[in-house]
Amino acid sequence: MKVIGDFFGLTTHQTSFKQEVMAGVVGFFTIVYIIAVNALILSQSGMPFEGAVIATIMTCALGCFLMAFIGNAPIILVPGMGINAMFTYTLVQAMGFTWQEALGIVAMSGVLFIIVAFTRLSGILNDAIPQSLKDAITVGLGFFLLLIGLEKGGLVVQGENSLIAIGDFAQPAALATILTLLVAFILFVKNVPGHFLWTILFGTVLSFIMGIKPSNASGSVSWDSLIWFELSFERWLEIPFWVGIFSLTMVLVFENIGLIHGHASFIKRPETYSPALKANALSAFSSGFLGTSPTVSTVESTAAMAAGGRTGLTSLTIGVLFLASTLFIPYMGYIPDHAVAPILMIIGILMIQHMRHMNMEDFTESIPAIMLIVMIPFTFSIADGIAIGFILYPFMKFIMGRAKEVSIPLYSIAALFLLYFVLHYLPFI
Repeated sequence: MKVIGDFFGLTTHQTSFKQEVMAGVVGFFTIVYIIAVNALILSQSGMPFEGAVIATIMTCALGCFLMAFIGNAPIILVPGMGINAMFTYTLVQAMGFTWQEALGIVAMSGVLFIIVAFTRLSGILNDAIPQSLKDAITVGLGFFLLLIGLEKGGLVVQGENSLIAIGDFAQPAALATILTLLVAFILFVKNVPGHFLWTILFGTVLSFIMGIKPSNASGSVSWDSLIWFELSFERWLEIPFWVGIFSLTMVLVFENIGLIHGHASFIKRPETYSPALKANALSAFSSGFLGTSPTVSTVESTAAMAAGGRTGLTSLTIGVLFLASTLFIPYMGYIPDHAVAPILMIIGILMIQHMRHMNMEDFTESIPAIMLIVMIPFTFSIADGIAIGFILYPFMKFIMGRAKEVSIPLYSIAALFLLYFVLHYLPFI
């Protein structure tokens, strides 16, 4: 115990072994839903569900271990919501990559993230991108998750005379989604511990009562389904491959810079920002090799911190519990879409609330931000939405005679996105 206490500095940070472990338990049950949710989203890219479950568990465990021993912070690293949607719906379904090629993009973006985290680039990039675009990315991802949740739950469908229409609520799956969503709202607003986990359990039990068979229930989950080191770099010479890397890196870097800064401020340990960002970058890089979308410093980390977590011992506890969760792998396939859809919707709503921080009075700020936000769900492409916002921002500043307000790095980013659009959508050139 003393060796552990000295390593993590429990006395220095005014905490104890018991307090850190209990905080880890709270954090784990707050975030354990990610195993099923992430695997279900990744399985829609063509990745085997059972392989995605194992990859998610191993990635979460490794991420928490890296944060414990490198960052010494009570931060939970798991595959990010929104980024996993980008993996499946943008890289695979919209841009046409296989899931193996998408994993290659994850690994390459991890390399760039490592370069940023271990150099001064993190500060340069953070200063170069305006806050309005950072907030817009978060809000756009929120609307994207909300739309995916509505679609997965059968509450919206493709319309005959419109892009989308209200689903058939008489269908058992849609009705089950509504009932699960109401329960999820109640548990969430009342801040019931482990509310997302209880939501999944309720939705799963409801599927048995209503006779709804989950799409993955027929397959057995075993360790024979490993998808480690299945990543592919076959298309690395193609422009879309690098566009995918660039877009994913943008989301990874700016989302994690903001999250880790917020976590470090929450526990009043600003000195942990740099090592925690490095741990995050290494974890994101490893995700591609383990077979999942990259990890982020999840917002659920605040639950562990609020429970008393102050050091890496909290993260270490969570990592051990993720490894223990492998005992329940055979039951993951019984979780239906309507049990996961409400969680996607609630997380989307939470991300959309970042809109309150945005400057809507300055048109040179609001127009690019709003276009970025709406184009992500409307094009079903996070990369295209980000590109449109980053191109419009310097354009709006230029036509208003305020070109000096745009940094040189942002002009370079906008030029790269514009080149992507020219090459990708103007085939006659």
